[in-house]
Amino acid sequence: MNREIRFPSIRVIGPEGEQLGIMSPDEARQIAADQGLDLVEVAPEARPPVCKIMDYGKYRYEMSKRTKPQKTAKLKTIKLRPKTGEHDLETKLTHARKFLAEGDRVKFVMRLRGRENAYIDRWCEVLIKDLAALNDIANMSVRPRPEGRAIIAQYDPK
Repeated sequence: MNREIRFPSIRVIGPEGEQLGIMSPDEARQIAADQGLDLVEVAPEARPPVCKIMDYGKYRYEMSKRTKPQKTAKLKTIKLRPKTGEHDLETKLTHARKFLAEGDRVKFVMRLRGRENAYIDRWCEVLIKDLAALNDIANMSVRPRPEGRAIIAQYDPK
């Protein structure tokens, strides 16, 4: 970078990617300094070596961003009961909205006990009605269905 380039002549590429031609490193450094940028060696093996005029700090930031691992969508589980209170349900839906906004999938599990198992169809309808508030920001990927002693539904972000 800048003073570390030790070749008699280099091929220079401008900040917009245009070819500026073959010149001495001193000339290229002067052009870069006039623009308030740095002269960075991008292909030292080429003959003549290739250098680019760029903002080195911005270049390093872009490279670190590129190597950073991407966030994978997680599956968040929210547990409900058939008799969950209205305010509790609103709180759980608020949490679900937050998870969906962050790109995570949300799985709703309604646990059934005792006689509640006799009315599975009714609880599926109740779950659909309660979760309808999420339809504006999410798609229901798994419709409510019984699974053991629970009813499962899943939403994916739009």
